[in-house]
Amino acid sequence: MSLLHDGVARALHLLDAEDAHGVTIRALEAGLGPRAAAPDPILATTVAGLALPNCVGLAPGFDKNAQVFGPMLAAGFGFVECGTVTPLPQAGNPRPRLFRLSEDQAVINRMGFNNQGVEAFAARLARRGPGVVGANIGANKDATDRIGDYVTGLTRLWGLASYFTLNISSPNTPGLRALQTKAALEELLGRTAEAAAALPAAGRVPMFLKVAPDLEDGEVEAIVEAVVAHGLSGIIVSNTTITRPALKSRHAGETGGLSGAPLRPLAQSMMAAFHAAAAGRTALIGAGGIASGADAYARIRAGAQAVQLYSAMVYGGPGLVTRIRRDLAARLRADGFGAVAEAVGAA
Repeated sequence: MSLLHDGVARALHLLDAEDAHGVTIRALEAGLGPRAAAPDPILATTVAGLALPNCVGLAPGFDKNAQVFGPMLAAGFGFVECGTVTPLPQAGNPRPRLFRLSEDQAVINRMGFNNQGVEAFAARLARRGPGVVGANIGANKDATDRIGDYVTGLTRLWGLASYFTLNISSPNTPGLRALQTKAALEELLGRTAEAAAALPAAGRVPMFLKVAPDLEDGEVEAIVEAVVAHGLSGIIVSNTTITRPALKSRHAGETGGLSGAPLRPLAQSMMAAFHAAAAGRTALIGAGGIASGADAYARIRAGAQAVQLYSAMVYGGPGLVTRIRRDLAARLRADGFGAVAEAVGAA
């Protein structure tokens, strides 16, 4: 029996949220994580050239420093996205900065890209085995050239990651979301695409843009057009929200990004909007509020080619990914689909 079975996951709730996460990472490093059976073949898919054994991935934030991507792949995720990593190590925001909203099945975080820096991250990725492992890259809080930080991360990790995600949508680095505005986005995508074109072709991998769910009218279409124009592979929809739907928890007033169940309706509608705007021209991955096979299936039917989760594991335990895979496969078959790809955008 793994140390990280669901009963122990519940016991971790007795600890501060960030301390519990640290214990989990150390246990996984020690080889005490769960091991899933082979996924149902109906869940296999290809997204932007990435061959995924199953379409349920681990969102960034869980494995910030690329320490446990191997154990998480073994636990049943079809792909793992590590990070967010910045060029230089940084401590992030003062604690407490991670809050469980148990009554709402939600999490608020204001971590602030705390990580060990790109050199430690690169050293671990260099030792990785098989499996799809992505690198989510960001900018240091005090960077004078934030776009330059994305170029640095891309260049240093080139050839080490299966794919890259440009994270411009965290609400916890002041001013970062301004990179989603048209002029800044054009500069970011232009400079990163130029940098990638100058790197060895043998290391060429997909590049995604991760966006916030809190977008204004017209921004969805503008983001899609910029991604297509600059040749990126896709968009990950979406990061945490700074909005606050009705919440019950005493932590509801904490600042930071809200994730988990309350984010689900917003992320779902945002996926539908991006699917309509993209019209098949770019890949879409869905994240935000996915906690069940029904949630994953709804996001796929709204246009996602694959999905990611993280916050739901806080409440569902490490066996959640297996339950989601099983339920999603059953739902696909019940509706007559023979593969995930056939259900994309079916709604």
